[in-house]
Amino acid sequence: MKPLLLSVAGLAFLGLGCTPQPAENTQQPAAEQATETAAPNYAVDVPVTYYTLDNGLKVVISPDDTAPIAAVGVYYNIGFRIEPKDRTGFAHLFEHMMFQGSENLGKMELVKLIQNNGGVLNGSTRFDYTNYFEVVPKHTLETMLWAEADRMRSLKITQENLTNQQGVVKNEVKVNVLNQPYGGFPWLDMPQYAFDNWYNAHNFYGDLEDLDAANLDDVKAFFTQYYSPSNAVLVVVGDVSIDDTKGMIEKYFANIPSVEPKALPDVTELAQQKERVHNKYDKLAPKPAYAFAYRMPPRDTPEYYAMGIIDQILVQGNDSLLRKQLVNETGLTGDINGGINYLLGNMFNYNGPMLWMAHLTHETPEQREAITQSIDAVMTGLVENPITEAQIELAKTKLKSDLYDTYEGFFGVGKLDLLASFALFDDNPGKINQLDEAFAAVTPELIQQTAKQYLHPGNRTVLTVTPGEAPQATATEGEGE
Repeated sequence: MKPLLLSVAGLAFLGLGCTPQPAENTQQPAAEQATETAAPNYAVDVPVTYYTLDNGLKVVISPDDTAPIAAVGVYYNIGFRIEPKDRTGFAHLFEHMMFQGSENLGKMELVKLIQNNGGVLNGSTRFDYTNYFEVVPKHTLETMLWAEADRMRSLKITQENLTNQQGVVKNEVKVNVLNQPYGGFPWLDMPQYAFDNWYNAHNFYGDLEDLDAANLDDVKAFFTQYYSPSNAVLVVVGDVSIDDTKGMIEKYFANIPSVEPKALPDVTELAQQKERVHNKYDKLAPKPAYAFAYRMPPRDTPEYYAMGIIDQILVQGNDSLLRKQLVNETGLTGDINGGINYLLGNMFNYNGPMLWMAHLTHETPEQREAITQSIDAVMTGLVENPITEAQIELAKTKLKSDLYDTYEGFFGVGKLDLLASFALFDDNPGKINQLDEAFAAVTPELIQQTAKQYLHPGNRTVLTVTPGEAPQATATEGEGE
């Protein structure tokens, strides 16, 4: 679960599930359904065939004959946001367990099978899903579908495998977070300060005590409940035949037993009322750091799409307003980075409360007030001096370029990720063809309204890093809210 620096074009892999459709639904590209008011240069035509097996498994097939390869992804509707209480890090631990063998493939034999066929693979745990994917030559598609079905049906759950992977994950926590400069900052730390609901605000990587406490019964129950076909979507993208692929999927997945999806916990948040400011000490950090986050509008609202444009305007690229202010004009930092679902995905592959976040390093703690004032000046400018149509169109062009890079990126895995996310969260993978139109509808007035509603200090959390050991009197934590 290492953080990945990604924008909309990112391939980082993480929502609450929808009830599967009972019958086949082959969706037509949105470009064919576009109204006369839709801007023609925003048309996208990703082919989408979508249906559901009798056991509840959602299936998406998207042919693309650009190259003789096939990308296969299985996304399970369980991420670290909704893992069991008192078992922090359990969703991530289980991701590791999925590579420990199944009925017909021994430990790590799936990895060898894919690599020996010239393919690549990965898996990850994100806010609202855990995913597994592989990209292989198209003639090996049936083998890959068989292998994914084998571990969905018959994961090898043993005490030996569990003990081994508990050690692996604990070591990963130590290497990537506890013994790393800025470890967990801000991707892992910020949600714990910015949110109140435990499901959004706990340590997603896992507390070492909780990782030790996981037992074999926990793992078996978790697998039965969350790795059921009724809690998953299978996506195939690439140079494939729809009919042949359907036949293979029916052959290997249709007879896997399923359970009733479990009601997912309430992850809603009460509105934030005032700014939160916290500090943490980091004995490994070479210089101070500053991160800030604003709570996002709900998914699929006009303001949500406006925030996608605002993200481009504020922090994406050398022409972004925050970069101009903090790097070029004031020189308070040499770089600033950020985004929606920052370092853990993009603005599409989550389904719950989310943050728009950015961070930077600087020279001295005394600069924090100047940094905050500079940020406020930029945000106030968005409200008091509405951006022009030309500025919005430039941002839309950048966003559109990112989206197209995603559709074609990493052998189709970017497209696969969007299709899987929209199937899991919206029961509508065809939504991939409607994104450009949604962004095209964003106006200067909506940008101004969204900035006024969301980009104010009362909706913000600031988290700073001070190099060095924490003073004894305040070792438990920083400045408070």
